[in-house]
Amino acid sequence: MVPRYTRPEMAAIWSPENRFRLWFEIEALAAEAMAELGQIPREAAAQIRDRGAPALAAIGPADLARIDEIERETRHDVIAFLTWLAEKIGEPARYVHLGLTSSDILDTTLALQLRAAADLLLADLDAVMTALRRRALEHKHTLTIGRSHGIHAEPTTFGLKLAGHYAEFARNRARLEAARHEISTCTLSGAVGTYAHIDPKVEAYVAQKLGLEPETIATQVIPRDRHAAFFCTLAVTASAIERLATEIRHLQRSEIREAEEFFHPGQKGSSAMPHKRNPVLSENLTGLARLVRSAVTPALENVALWHERDISHSSVERAIAPDATVTLDFALARLAGMIEKLVIYPDRMEANVESLGGVVQSGEVLLALAKSGLSREDAYRIVQRHAMAAWETLGTDAERPFRDRLEADPEVTSRLSEADLDAAMDSRAQLRHVDTIFLRVFGA
Repeated sequence: MVPRYTRPEMAAIWSPENRFRLWFEIEALAAEAMAELGQIPREAAAQIRDRGAPALAAIGPADLARIDEIERETRHDVIAFLTWLAEKIGEPARYVHLGLTSSDILDTTLALQLRAAADLLLADLDAVMTALRRRALEHKHTLTIGRSHGIHAEPTTFGLKLAGHYAEFARNRARLEAARHEISTCTLSGAVGTYAHIDPKVEAYVAQKLGLEPETIATQVIPRDRHAAFFCTLAVTASAIERLATEIRHLQRSEIREAEEFFHPGQKGSSAMPHKRNPVLSENLTGLARLVRSAVTPALENVALWHERDISHSSVERAIAPDATVTLDFALARLAGMIEKLVIYPDRMEANVESLGGVVQSGEVLLALAKSGLSREDAYRIVQRHAMAAWETLGTDAERPFRDRLEADPEVTSRLSEADLDAAMDSRAQLRHVDTIFLRVFGA
């Protein structure tokens, strides 16, 4: 986790203190379940809780150093923790971890951490969607040019652009909800997952207390297809961030200048060129999205483990779980702020619509001629001829607007009246269904 791109709430989920507190909670709950079943003394389960809880609540640098010291000898992180815990709770420690294996603790903890991370990410997505909705409604009818292949296509509105991104993030939110549910499973089934030394009722008790579901069948570990789906969901969400960030980067280009990131008082764009106002936030978001997506391949490769279990997945998850969630959390928060303060230039957008001399209305003229009875092929030939001539002479002495060329062509004027051409050249007329689209996206 890079501090520059880390927010404290998400970082806390992956802190060693939080991890050890979760390990203890699982062990304490398992002991309480065994006591309920009469498998260990109730007094022992109570002592584990009463002595261990204060130790974990106050866990600090000295305790972490002690656990690390033990691990250097044992070469096993869970055993190191259990040894430290035994030092804190004394004799009742012999009832801790009965019938369990390390993966029971590690995988159940990872489920809790990923679920907590998902909760923060869902809140982040809500903030992004709130910003997009507000700005989309604000610019519902702000005319702008739609582009395909980077080339002017037909008019649209800036609100429709943002509404499309809102809909994408809404889909990603639904995906993350599903991924959160899928990852919220636990296992306390012992070595190779057979419950040979622990009653399945213990697992059910712990799952209920933690708000998790028992894994359908564990092979000592929770199957990693669940985790792969989770990280793929994060990656798809990151791609949505990059798609929106890339759009902002394009719109801020000097020759377009339709929108730009807010430029703070005192901000500097370049060490050499004082005039620069660079899209640094959206460029940063593009890079962060790449980092989140980099977790996908190792997460997918973690699915195939040897036999019932190996630990090839462990080192991977120690890196990608905190890194991917921390990075996505930061990126979503940055994106929400960027959209909230995005500076929009409606006049520039409208000027760009008209910048090619009206040729962006070629499709509407084509349809008008076809409806007049002309074959589509002939209509296309006529319209393209005038559109290309208008385009190719832009900025030259021979420049002549698209409409002027149409009005000078008898093949056109014999079929289309001035009113027909007015309607065909009216950008706003092409946006008659904006309300319908907004209703689909945002509801009533």
